[in-house]
Amino acid sequence: QVTLVESGGGLVQTGGSLRLSCAASGRQLSTYAVAWFRQAPGKEREFVAGISWAGASTYYADSVKGRFTISKDNANNNFHLQMNSLKPEDTAVYYCAADPYYSGTSDSGFDSWGQGTQVTVSA
Repeated sequence: QVTLVESGGGLVQTGGSLRLSCAASGRQLSTYAVAWFRQAPGKEREFVAGISWAGASTYYADSVKGRFTISKDNANNNFHLQMNSLKPEDTAVYYCAADPYYSGTSDSGFDSWGQGTQVTVSA
């Protein structure tokens, strides 16, 4: 497994931006698929964005398409989620995830997880 640590969460007003980062150690992310998930209070964890293991494809939940961008920096062994035009419904704990084989949208497919970072969007 690879060890993941998120950073970059915080409080922002509606329409604002945040950039989440996920630093990896123990393995090189160059051969891993990576993704971001989020979990709002009282709700199940949901997929937000992902990059396939070869980096050839990015994919997004419909709710964030056009506002969020996922990117992977193999040289620095980390990946990011740029979040623009944030809305109150984006408020959640955001988790980064990685897996050497799975490039889907189900959280059960990923075997490495970060501890989570809180994102709060005020109205």
